[in-house]
Amino acid sequence: MNFRGSFCEPLSTDIIELGDIHEEDIIDKFESIDWANYLRQMEGMKEEEIHYSPSLEIENKDTRHGLSISAVGDPNTYEFYIFYKRPKRIKTLFGLIDRVNESYMTDKTGLSVRMHWIV
Repeated sequence: MNFRGSFCEPLSTDIIELGDIHEEDIIDKFESIDWANYLRQMEGMKEEEIHYSPSLEIENKDTRHGLSISAVGDPNTYEFYIFYKRPKRIKTLFGLIDRVNESYMTDKTGLSVRMHWIV
């Protein structure tokens, strides 16, 4: 599979493109980020000075499915918000009308830093 990555630094308007990431390097990339340090940088800043929560995005270039992981909260007890982007068929009007939303988003919030990776 072909993956690409990007990273959002809280105090920068630019999204940092990480380029291609090999499947076996995704967890290492996540673990190498000093999440607490980025959250410390945000402390005391004005809301308009913060552009993003520190976030790592990994996208499957073949399927366009994406996983975005953002750190939020206190630097000593932060949590992760995880967003999964994928196409999904959406039905409306009691199921009579349907369409495909190419960027459908599912989220899971409040995951602690004590998460264990299942590989």
